[in-house]
Amino acid sequence: MLDPIVSFFARVFHAIGKGLGLLIGALLWPFLWLGRWYTRRGWILRAVVGAIVAGIIGLYGYFFYVTQFWTNFNPDYPALLVQARSTTGAGEPVAAASGATSSGAAPPAQSCKPSAIAGIAADLIDFNVNQNAWISSMLVSKAGLFGIEWRNTPFFDNKAAFQLGINQVLRRTTTELVDTLGRVRGTSQIDQNLQDARTAMAWSETAWYIGWRGPTRPSPSVFRDGIEKLRAFNASLERCQATFDARADNLMQFLDRMAGDIGSTSDILRQRIELSDAGWFDLRADDRFWFAYGQLYAYYGILVASRSDFGSVIAERNLTVLWTRMEENLRASLNVQPWIISNGNESSAIFPSHLATMGFNLLQVRSNLVEIRSVLDR
Repeated sequence: MLDPIVSFFARVFHAIGKGLGLLIGALLWPFLWLGRWYTRRGWILRAVVGAIVAGIIGLYGYFFYVTQFWTNFNPDYPALLVQARSTTGAGEPVAAASGATSSGAAPPAQSCKPSAIAGIAADLIDFNVNQNAWISSMLVSKAGLFGIEWRNTPFFDNKAAFQLGINQVLRRTTTELVDTLGRVRGTSQIDQNLQDARTAMAWSETAWYIGWRGPTRPSPSVFRDGIEKLRAFNASLERCQATFDARADNLMQFLDRMAGDIGSTSDILRQRIELSDAGWFDLRADDRFWFAYGQLYAYYGILVASRSDFGSVIAERNLTVLWTRMEENLRASLNVQPWIISNGNESSAIFPSHLATMGFNLLQVRSNLVEIRSVLDR
């Protein structure tokens, strides 16, 4: 009675095993063929091919390492600014230290407070390109996985998306520093250091040593120029040779730009939520999530720095409570760090929607920005 059933399942399992064997054989056949071809060549050709293969394996190994290990990732990175808060705005005169300097020279007669926004922006660039490798311009990143873009695979793209989110904020910040906040003292002339920093941050995020138009500079090399220029601006500001225009209307415009930027990212998340509810199997959800996370990570530092640079405005308009609440909400949103990003239906009990959670956090921060802006506009 059981013999026909046993025989049927035996044939089924045999067919499955044979099918899997054929599939594995088809996948391994190119490598087996290359192995046979390689062993039949002369030693010179084998040495050249072996060096090329070893180089490719080394490049992918390094790429794996730098994409999986995040150096100095710390959501509390602006902690020193939080501890050193005052109501003195950036560019305002501060008391010079008494006594001689370490070199024996007399201290400067007057010094001004440097910009925390410029300082944090320089630190974030340093975090992106010096403390960590810049992923998007690496050769293996541009080549993809056997020609498939990394963002279309579940591998090695989270850190790149995070870095691009930070870089989006840095581009916005350097633009605002040039257009409204930083000027040459006594004139309406654009500060050249800030102009150079903005130009550096506008550089292509995927540039390598060779582009479509020939030799070029890779992205991290140009971004490092931005660090130098931002710190040069702060050095001039500290010597009272530049100015930081810490007016309420400039702060209001800066907050408007931030709110618009965050709103655009929220729309991108919403579009992805509406396009797919594949849960853990949505291969584009992690890109969207970590890009938005990078924006929040950077904006947290920029907004803490803005409180320092616009200290007098915030004190005069009684914005301390609102600003503190915004910082707390923003910092709490950085605690959401899932191992695997899921883009499930928002009513699903099995597949969570991390994109919806991130979208809510973005809109909460945007709501705080709008509330502070409305107070400034009164």
